Amino acid sequence: MMSTASLAIQFVFLAALGGAAQAQEAGGPVLRGANLTEGNLVDALTPRPEGVVKRKLVVGRDGMIVPTAQHKASASLLMTFETNSAELTPIAKRQLEIVAAALKNDRLATYSFTVEGHADPRGTADANQVLSQQRAQSVREHLVAAHGIAAPRLRAEGRGDREPLNRAYPAAAENRRVTIITQVQ
Repeated sequence: MMSTASLAIQFVFLAALGGAAQAQEAGGPVLRGANLTEGNLVDALTPRPEGVVKRKLVVGRDGMIVPTAQHKASASLLMTFETNSAELTPIAKRQLEIVAAALKNDRLATYSFTVEGHADPRGTADANQVLSQQRAQSVREHLVAAHGIAAPRLRAEGRGDREPLNRAYPAAAENRRVTIITQVQ
């Protein structure tokens, strides 16, 4: 059980950006504190060509093969909610202003996103599934209602406790997170 004083909201974004500490189990850098900016979030959520899709190659105007596969552009927000609650705190709402600004950025304006809720494994799997869905929905609803993000651009999905970021410490805060994933066709 966490005390009210330790319920400060922490946001950590996993992104393909250099210069930040490595996230446990995630394999990517982590943006914290002053590195949590609209620009860094836009960079994390912008899909980039990476590799080649088997049996699907595109030849560019200059005759060069253009890679068509894209990496999974995503950002994980480590949000600490009250125990068994999906209600956003005032601090979380202020932090979501950064997320809303990034989603409104011209580079991301044509994309849709999945807002995934994750839970740590305390409690039953069924309860964690419901709670993770409620947390994702809270973030989605706030972005739509308070910041004018078009509802069809955001889909809330509860992932339960099946995808811990920190497997070594299952109750770690990073396992209770919301991940935003850019949808690409």
